[in-house]
Amino acid sequence: MSDVEIGQAGPGRPPVKREIHPGSGRRKAPLFPKGRQLEVEARDEVASLIGPEPYQRDLLIEYLHKIQDGEGCLQARHLQGLANLMGVPMAEVYEVASFYAHFDIVLDDEQRPPPLTIRVCDSLTCELMGAQALLDALPDALGREVRVLRAPCMGRCDSAPVAEVGHHHVDHASLDSLVESARSGHHHPDVPDYEDLAAYRARDGYAVLEDCLAGRRGVEQVIESLSDSGLRGLGGAGFPTGRKWTFVRAEAGPRLMAVNADEGEPGTFKDRHYLERQPHQFLEGMLIGAWAVEAEAVYIYLRDEYPAVREILLKEIAAVEAAGLAAHTKIVLRRGAGAYICGEESAMIESIEGKRGLPRHRPPFVAQVGIFDRPTLVNNVETLFWIPQILAKGADWFTSQGRHGSKGLRSYSVSGRVKQPGVKLTPAGITVKELIEEYCGGMAEGHSFKGYLPGGASGGILPAAMGDLPLDFGKLEEHGSFVGSHAVVILSDRDNMKDVALNLMRFFEDESCGQCTPCRNGTEKAVKLMSEATWDQPLLEELAQVMRDSSICGLGQAAPNPLVSVLKYFPEDL
Repeated sequence: MSDVEIGQAGPGRPPVKREIHPGSGRRKAPLFPKGRQLEVEARDEVASLIGPEPYQRDLLIEYLHKIQDGEGCLQARHLQGLANLMGVPMAEVYEVASFYAHFDIVLDDEQRPPPLTIRVCDSLTCELMGAQALLDALPDALGREVRVLRAPCMGRCDSAPVAEVGHHHVDHASLDSLVESARSGHHHPDVPDYEDLAAYRARDGYAVLEDCLAGRRGVEQVIESLSDSGLRGLGGAGFPTGRKWTFVRAEAGPRLMAVNADEGEPGTFKDRHYLERQPHQFLEGMLIGAWAVEAEAVYIYLRDEYPAVREILLKEIAAVEAAGLAAHTKIVLRRGAGAYICGEESAMIESIEGKRGLPRHRPPFVAQVGIFDRPTLVNNVETLFWIPQILAKGADWFTSQGRHGSKGLRSYSVSGRVKQPGVKLTPAGITVKELIEEYCGGMAEGHSFKGYLPGGASGGILPAAMGDLPLDFGKLEEHGSFVGSHAVVILSDRDNMKDVALNLMRFFEDESCGQCTPCRNGTEKAVKLMSEATWDQPLLEELAQVMRDSSICGLGQAAPNPLVSVLKYFPEDL
């Protein structure tokens, strides 16, 4: 029987019944829900991939990884099954999956991606070393069974050009080496030799943490030592570490902690260097931080481009827990999914909560309202790495290092036109000319020093004439630049600065989260204007000012720095 609607009865008249049109949106009892229909088989397949319930909303990205790892992509039917299992709207699952570059969503009428994907880094240093030629040649050399994608910085700039075959990185990549790697079947990460728990403990590792846990060191004493040492946040902002810990401790508990291991700034690879070699020195510093602020849990947010580091941390965190060294907190390792914006601390926290990595408006700051709205301590990997040594050797040991009025040690990620690129541990405040000559073996053969990026893509570009400026916080700002994450890219007379700035702006265009108009549209407009043979300088300067003044977070505010640097310091290249 058709659905009917009961009309209003008049005086002395029976109720009026009339048919409801089959296409009406007012049918009282639809035969099935609107929208995509759940496939029970798909739901069961998802359950087998992600494991048994209960399912946590903040683990959505982890579940998406498990599905993609198992199926090679994210089919719409599986996204619907995941939404059903978690009890959240399909739109919520889709918006998160579509935000991150490493998730491949396949709708009903689309083909699955090929079984193997090769990602070729096209960020600045790899571009200088021939990445574009690889991107042009690989599709014809490999055929349709392999997908070739350009990708942002993979944190291996000292080995440029770099590509990732599946989850296997190929350093100093060539066409032949990538074809060979693709056909070899070895598409898993190579885990390097590193210092494990036994080796670290053999050199008194975790002695400082044990002193803290046993009460032989007090929290105020520890924070005072860090403050006296001048240790600062080494992820880019440079905020004093002791002061940050004090601010978090002043907030009412319960508190949490997050480790920013999402170094996606082009030219930066120092955190990977330490995590692949001495993971326990970092872990001890992290556990001391968790003890100091009484964090109930520590969330390590690791970029997805570091699969070897993930294997190391999974194994060594388990060893630390088994040894009883983490009884005072819970360690949670979270896997990013390809989003540079998640290096911004509030965007990282959104991602830890299983959401899109959109930066939050501040205030409140994350020290007040962070993960799950709790006060949260956020530290960078290298910052935590130095804590055990500073506490063991004393603040004076750390402050005795330095040059040109700066104090402490710094790890510079150096790449580009030098003979010996890599992570260089030097006194803080070293100049780029000293860095090149004393630590990098000089300029590459046939290249003359022309300019440099002192702080990665967002730190601007300075000319060789400014090569005697100390590379430290507060020393470069008056020149429209900053040291940031200490990613130093060396450029030579063979590099056109217009091309360099355009490469960097394309990166920002790709990586803008899209939340605010000045950054979303500004980076796109800048790329179009900078692609012209002749730059419209007044218009570009006006656009840069708007982006700086009105973007929500540091991405949009710093994106114009390379552009403005070229206009100011390299007019001969315009």
